[in-house]
Amino acid sequence: MSEYDVNQDASDKYSLRGRVFRKLRDNILNGQYQENDELREALIAEELGVSRTPVREAFRQLELEGLIHIVPNKGAYVTGISSSDVADIYEIRSLLEGLCARWATEKITKDRIEEMEEVILLSEFHLAKEHYEQLIELDNRFHMQLYEACGSKILIHLLKDFHQYVQRQRQQTLSDKARSAAAVEEHKSIMEAIRDGNAELAEKLADEHICNAYRNMVKCGLSIKH
Repeated sequence: MSEYDVNQDASDKYSLRGRVFRKLRDNILNGQYQENDELREALIAEELGVSRTPVREAFRQLELEGLIHIVPNKGAYVTGISSSDVADIYEIRSLLEGLCARWATEKITKDRIEEMEEVILLSEFHLAKEHYEQLIELDNRFHMQLYEACGSKILIHLLKDFHQYVQRQRQQTLSDKARSAAAVEEHKSIMEAIRDGNAELAEKLADEHICNAYRNMVKCGLSIKH
């Protein structure tokens, strides 16, 4: 029995489906499954230690997200994220993260500000040491803190999904020393604008931060198509 089935209540089909869905989505987005690969329902069920039902349900959810294409009576095939998809995601993210920063300025707590300041300090430390894995983790943490601070469960859900869709590209981008340094400074500026209560500036800086990340990715010719 795999980790995905340990202590799982058999009647809790939604939770089980969710675990399978997240595992498959992660494998598609991180490149483990390549474009046009066939996802074999029986094999995946065996690998994850589950029945075929939650795998079938996860397939339907993945198709709704545009990550796979199901051909009736034939199988499920990986579509993945194209370069056009990535461009769309970054443009949408820039607008939504700007809105998120504006709302966060209005709703953020003192404790959350202190958490963001701590992430900035840790980021500066690991940047000096060129610890890129830690920087990627801290980048994730900063954005999650920003999302949670906005106070909108709808916006949080959207931003977390978009963040996940481009995880592979983000990891490549943040492995670049110059971009990592710029990202830390941009995070610091966003945090300071939020802390100072300047919603307009926070929105502008958050928008620019995502646009800068995408421009750097294109400039460096980083891999987009799986």
